[in-house]
Amino acid sequence: MSNTTPSEPSFFRRYRWAIAGLLITALVVIILAPLASSDPDGLNRVSEDRGFAEQGQDAPYEFLPGYSVPGIDDERATVIISGLIGVAIVFVLTMAFGTYVRHQSRRSNQT
Repeated sequence: MSNTTPSEPSFFRRYRWAIAGLLITALVVIILAPLASSDPDGLNRVSEDRGFAEQGQDAPYEFLPGYSVPGIDDERATVIISGLIGVAIVFVLTMAFGTYVRHQSRRSNQT
């Protein structure tokens, strides 16, 4: 027996596009993240070329320093895992924001 009513779609059916997007994004991270260049990005390169890179200050806290997960020695694996952590964080925040907006919209329509 199911806990959902016939008019209420299941979780997977309701969020199938979000789940598909999450899976596709995870595959892209797994395949492409290890191929990322270790050369400095555009902003870092300009600061090095112009000679003011030394004036910059390090961030007071790094969640995933250098796109790596502390305690994992395999560089390829740690880049993939940190990418997947980033995808998960963005997914959860996006879903939470969408849920909040949907509930606010329903509440404003009921009044």
